[in-house]
Amino acid sequence: MTTAKGPRDDRWYLSLMSPNTKGPQFAWLDPTSIYINSAAFGDLLDDLCAELDPAEIDVVAGLDAMGFVLGAALGARLGRGFLPIRKAGKLCVDTDKVSYGNYSGRTQDMEMRTPAFASGTRVLLVDQWVETGGTMDGAIRLVERQGGKVAGLVTIAMEVNENTTRYREKYKVATAVMPNSRWQVEANSQRLSSFDNYVAERTFPMAGRS
Repeated sequence: MTTAKGPRDDRWYLSLMSPNTKGPQFAWLDPTSIYINSAAFGDLLDDLCAELDPAEIDVVAGLDAMGFVLGAALGARLGRGFLPIRKAGKLCVDTDKVSYGNYSGRTQDMEMRTPAFASGTRVLLVDQWVETGGTMDGAIRLVERQGGKVAGLVTIAMEVNENTTRYREKYKVATAVMPNSRWQVEANSQRLSSFDNYVAERTFPMAGRS
C-alpha cells in the first residue's frame, strides 16, 4: 500500500491511476484506483477542498456516473448536500433533459430532477475527468435552466481545449492536476509517464486493517 506523501503540490496520488486496457471505446485512463486507497483519496479531497469555500456553495452536484463518487465525498467534506445528475431514463421523478456529446463523440441525454432546488441556488458541479467538456456543458445547461447558479467546476483533471479554456475563464475551477504542471502536459497528451511503472498492487488497501 502506498502511504508516503510528497509535498502538497506533488499530487503523488495521480501516479496510482491506471491506463486503459480495453480499447478506444473507453476512457484513456482509470482514476478509480485513487478511491480505493484511503491515503490517496484523502489527499485528493484535501487538495480539492483547499480551493473551495463552502460559504459560496449551496449544493454539490455529481455527473453520472463517476462524478457521483467524487461529488458525494466532496459534499460530505464541505457540509453540503448532494444532487445526482443522471443519464436519461434512470430517475423515477419528473425531470428536465438535455443532449450532450461525450468524450467518445457519442450524443447522449442526461437528466436532473425537477424541481431540484430553488432559483438562485449555487451549485458546484463535479465530474471525475473533463476531456472535451461536452458532458459538463450538459450539466451547466440543466442547472441554469432551473435558475441555479454554477458555483464552480471540480474534477481530477481538465484537459486543455477550446471548451475547457472557456470554463476556466467563466467559472471557478478546482482540479487535482494543476494548470501548467507536468501532469497537465501529460493529461493533454493522454498518456501519463507513470503508466510505464504502473503496478496495481500499489493501490491496494491494507488487508486486515481495523
